[in-house]
This record gives sequence, structure tokens and C-alpha cells, in this order.
Amino acid sequence: MNIEPLAKSAMSSFSTDGVPANDRLPLWGKAIWKMIGGLDSRAFGDQAFAGQIVGGDASYVHLCKLDATRHRVVRTPSQARRSHVGVLKVVAQLQGVAQFEQFGRSVRLQPGDWSVYDTTHGYNVINPRSVTQLVMMIPKDRLPEQIPIDRLLVRRLTSQRGVSRLAWTSMLTAFQELPTMSPAAAAGTADVLTQLVFLSLLELGGNSCALGQRATLRDRIKAFVACRLSDPRLSVQSIAEGLNCSRRHLYNAFAGESDGIAGYILAQRLAAVRALLEDPNQASRAITDLAFDAGFNQLAHFSKVFNARFGCCAREWRSRPMAAAKAQEKPSLP
Repeated sequence: MNIEPLAKSAMSSFSTDGVPANDRLPLWGKAIWKMIGGLDSRAFGDQAFAGQIVGGDASYVHLCKLDATRHRVVRTPSQARRSHVGVLKVVAQLQGVAQFEQFGRSVRLQPGDWSVYDTTHGYNVINPRSVTQLVMMIPKDRLPEQIPIDRLLVRRLTSQRGVSRLAWTSMLTAFQELPTMSPAAAAGTADVLTQLVFLSLLELGGNSCALGQRATLRDRIKAFVACRLSDPRLSVQSIAEGLNCSRRHLYNAFAGESDGIAGYILAQRLAAVRALLEDPNQASRAITDLAFDAGFNQLAHFSKVFNARFGCCAREWRSRPMAAAKAQEKPSLP
């Protein structure tokens, strides 16, 4: 069995295409075991199994997409006890239906639904017909500890409203962009996805007041900005429309931050360009292209604000040793 790396990325794939029917499920089970953790894959026995999976890492978050005919997945309690790392699995149901069972609870996912479960405990997944799923794995220690998370697992979340809608869109977008994602972008994406899963669970539990509604909205704004930073049309108005709230609520959420929302967007864009300038894989690309990748659409404006923020032009920053460049960085925009 070969789990083959895909070109242009650190992603891997496996397919049962070309595999004899009797060997498909055992080889699929080994591929799944390697790519998304120890578990057993079992067929219903009435048809030849077929499946394919593609996955890769965005920093500490693993994402993969699988297409498979109907089958069951079992993680036994003994397999869970042998796990050295606590991981939350997020499953977004793209096609077909699936039944998840853990902690004595059961949730049925249809297209547009997603849920979270814990790999440190046993679980069952029943896919009664062919499915397409996006699976995301997040180390448990990356999530904040303000909420008792166990009672919020194996519950249905939706792609239709609230923070969970933003999380759904961000997961799909992250997977699509994974093959070309730079290390700096991957690290930021992992943090955004983790925060959105946390906020979705918080919303599901009705505990938004625990962190403060203003702080929660501020986190949602920051996550929205991170996902759409490269879009030059990103603005207070587009954020308000995307999050379905008023501009006044957005301004209130950022009332404690001196630069406001517009200043935050600018700071994030400048940080993104700086990360690209420091990335050896981007060394051959024009600085104009890097600026446009971060959402700037006027080179003169970019040059002015970059110089104000970092004390030199982008070309000089790229040519300096990293330690010297960071020592030059100014604490804030004027």
C-alpha cells in the first residue's frame, strides 16, 4: 500500500482505484489508520468497497477529505487508551449521511452539518451509504479551557447560521488552499480554525456571556478578517454583512483597541507581507505580488504604510537578516 505525496505540497493521498476488490477495505483501513489515527474500518458486506482520501497539515491542524462507499468506523476504548495525544476530530458532512456515537450520545449528520468528537474515548461512525466528508483534527491542548467541552461534543452544528457557519466556510476554504499555503499562512489558518471551532462550541452551549459578548464578537471579526485578508474589498461594511450584524456592533467590539477595525486590518496585512518577505520559498516573487496577495491594491499606499510600520522599505526588509529586521520594527503605526 502506498500513501502517495501530491505534487506542490506536503499533502498525501490514497485511493482504492486499481486495487482488487477483496483488498480494498484492508488497505483503506491501513491508510485511514496512518492519516487520521487508529481506528477500524468495517464494510456492511453487500458490495465492493471503494474510497479515496486526500489530506495535509496546516501547522498543527490536519485536514483531509474522503469519499467512500458505505462503511462503518470503530475506535475501541482500548485503542483510545493507547493514544498519547488528545485530539478533537471535526467532521463536516458534504454528501450522504452519517451517524456518530460517543459518550452515550448519537448525532445524525446530513449535508451542511458538522460535529466534533474526542479521540481519547471510543466512538462509532456509521455511514449507511456513500459519503463525502471533510475531517479536521485539532490537538485538544490548543483549545481554551473556559468551557466543559465534553458535554458539547457529538452535537449537531450547522453551516447555515452563526459562528458555526463561519467555521464551516473557513474549513472548506482552508482545505482548498492547503496545497499552496505558505508556512506563515498555515500557522495563522490553524489558529483561526481552532478559534472558530471553540467559538462554535461556545455558541452551541449558550455560554457566550462567559467570555463576554463583545469579546466573542471581536474574536469572530478577527477570524473573518484572517479568512478574507487577501480580498482588497475587505471593509467594515463587508464584515458587517458577512457576520450579519450592524457596523455599530463592530465598532463597539473594537472600542478597546486604539487603531479600530480598519487599523487592525491594515496591521494584519502588513504582518502577512512581512511573513512572505521572510519566507525563503517566496524569495523569487515580486514584492508587488506579495503585497497584492495580502489585500493591498495600491503600491504607493502599501510602500508608505510599510515604511511607517517597519522603518524601511519592503525591499530593504527582505534583504536584511531577520534578527536585524525585527529589531528595526516599530511598535505601532503612527
